Amino acid sequence: MTDAVVFDLDGVIVDSEPVWEEVRRAYVAAHGGTWQPDTQRRLMGMSTGEWAHYLSGELGVDRTAEQVAVEVVEEMTRRYRDHVPLIDGADQVVRRLAARWPLGLASSSPTRLIEAALAATGLTDAFGATLSTEQTERGKPAPDVYLSVAQRLGVDPTRCVAVEDSSNGVRSAAAAGMRVVAVPHGSYPLDPDAAGMAVATLNAIGELTPELVDNLG
Repeated sequence: MTDAVVFDLDGVIVDSEPVWEEVRRAYVAAHGGTWQPDTQRRLMGMSTGEWAHYLSGELGVDRTAEQVAVEVVEEMTRRYRDHVPLIDGADQVVRRLAARWPLGLASSSPTRLIEAALAATGLTDAFGATLSTEQTERGKPAPDVYLSVAQRLGVDPTRCVAVEDSSNGVRSAAAAGMRVVAVPHGSYPLDPDAAGMAVATLNAIGELTPELVDNLG
């Protein structure tokens, strides 16, 4: 039985992971840092504070973590003002599911970017609870953000379905006790352990139907 559905934002509703990678790669290069082969995979799911410290510390950017966070988010906000990359059909999927279940949003994006993305896609009113990992103690893969969203919706996390695209996101929702539907991005495949945690894996968000959610139990 499903009492609520909780969506991730980046990579599920908006195709923002490539934009994040482009912006942060350029920022690291411009400020004396060195992008590592595993950097993008490690960044996916980190909270704002976590990735800002990672860029400032491990990647050698010559800015404080606080400056990194402000400046990168400012550039992402500017990009969103020009264009929010909505994934084809994602808004319709959200609307269809919102007609059946309360929806939550558990995102690693900063609150201001969540608000900008939902406003631009017309989905602000579809979600009963939205939360950024900025507002939790730990980012994904820790379960904090999913547990908090379930609490705000007033539902048991074990009676929720989560929709995720990244390995750390899948780990986070699974650790919260949710049944996870994975929709991996073609450029960022799931790690084997995360793939094994998903109860269903889809090729595209358009495959997520109320019937599929019902069949998950």
